[in-house]
Amino acid sequence: MTQDRRGGGRRSKIGRSGGGIAQLSWQHVENPYPPMQLLDEDRMQRLHDTSMRILSELGIRVMSEKVMDLFAAAGAIVDREEKTIRIDESLVTEALRAVPSSFRLTSRNPQKQVHLGGNSLVFGLVAGPPNVHDRINGRRQGNLPDYQNFIRLAHHFNAIHIIGNQVVAPMELPANARHLDTYYANLTLSDLSFHCTAIGRARAMDGINMMAIARGISVEEMRASPGVTTIISINSPRLFDDAMAEGLIAMAEHAQPVTVTPFTLMGAMTPVTLAAALCQQNAEALFGVVLTQLVNPGTPVMYGAFTSNVDMKSGAPAFGTPENAKANIIAGQLARRYNLPYRTSNANASNVVDLQAAYETEMATWGAVLGGANLIYHAAGWLEGGLTASYEKLVLDVEILQNMMEFLRPLPFQEDDLGFEAIKSVPAGGHFFGAEHTMSRYTTAFYQPMLSNWQNHGAWEEAGGKDALERATELWQQALHDYEEPVMDPAIREELDAYVARRREEIAANPDG
Repeated sequence: MTQDRRGGGRRSKIGRSGGGIAQLSWQHVENPYPPMQLLDEDRMQRLHDTSMRILSELGIRVMSEKVMDLFAAAGAIVDREEKTIRIDESLVTEALRAVPSSFRLTSRNPQKQVHLGGNSLVFGLVAGPPNVHDRINGRRQGNLPDYQNFIRLAHHFNAIHIIGNQVVAPMELPANARHLDTYYANLTLSDLSFHCTAIGRARAMDGINMMAIARGISVEEMRASPGVTTIISINSPRLFDDAMAEGLIAMAEHAQPVTVTPFTLMGAMTPVTLAAALCQQNAEALFGVVLTQLVNPGTPVMYGAFTSNVDMKSGAPAFGTPENAKANIIAGQLARRYNLPYRTSNANASNVVDLQAAYETEMATWGAVLGGANLIYHAAGWLEGGLTASYEKLVLDVEILQNMMEFLRPLPFQEDDLGFEAIKSVPAGGHFFGAEHTMSRYTTAFYQPMLSNWQNHGAWEEAGGKDALERATELWQQALHDYEEPVMDPAIREELDAYVARRREEIAANPDG
């Protein structure tokens, strides 16, 4: 196929674990279980109806004249003085008819193509923190060397399928050009697809152009085979800013997928009740979905959800809460109602990698999986409510994700799995340690953890008595040591280098471009 002709990638690494770390092979994950339903049809209809009232009676405030022009041409009520757009349900229904129910993203390594929709499940790397932390160097401002290390780790650990939008912000670099450095790291240090930065048109176009170069295809060819995606954040309550609008429009014009995600924290950005928060989230998300289809009907769109609560004592965000888990499940019901792929997150609010970080992440992960998520964004490395990318947390999260992957693996149920003959072969009161049924399976019978330690206390003490956090530090160091950079065609790298150099000059001459 055209998109395969020059991309390359270390294909021999697919399907087996890397280095000396025991890990699952790179694989497409599917959720074979029916999604959980928290709301019955009557409550879902009331939620939908209230969302439509928000859109038709209250509207969304926008800061972009181009967006107002698009909606005005479609028959929406546009108040240019108040910068508010009100739409009725018919416009939403028409837009939803055009959106594909699923899509694929193809990176420069076509064997790592990901499917988003149906019962597929994709895990993404943390995105956006201004800080980074590990137990050796402590907490520090985000920088390019740490960014590059996180991309290496994402490439090394097979449970991570896609790179988020700027894993950690390289704060030492100019804000208007640092995306070139991060895109370049994404494309040269890994062979995964990634999220573009969609703050303005230029950043989105750079991501599209650079992925096309890395795949050895034209931007026009990438319309039929998307390679990058983005997250468009609504500034809840009910505000859509100009820069995000420009990024969305650029992506949609080129048929690259867009995820529209309201940032809805109960008690701060929405009313304090979960029902109200979900109504507002739904209205804001659907407004963004409609916009993508006004730009380019058929553009792939994901329904994005990021609803949780705040600590009512301090106002600080809380994640991994019961309310957050419920929101993850109900948002999945909404996405399926509209036949849209579904993105959510498994965030936590802990300031350190500790028990709180673990149980909040686990709680949110279960909510996402039970809700039928297709993409769990920020799935590996998120700490401190999203303010820090953590090396140790990434390792902990990979263990959580691998456990989930094994839980979702269909249960073998052949005659030999039922084990009647094995049970027959062992006398009552005996044991199965040496049974043939056991010996033929002893290396593959159970999930082998990467981080967990199952030694007895004496053996654990003799081995150094290291807790999970200490072991996580050793694992990310080993992963970086074992990391192998994926092969890239020298001609492609030269073309990428030339593109980045040219864009640096253009941005220096025109900082807003």
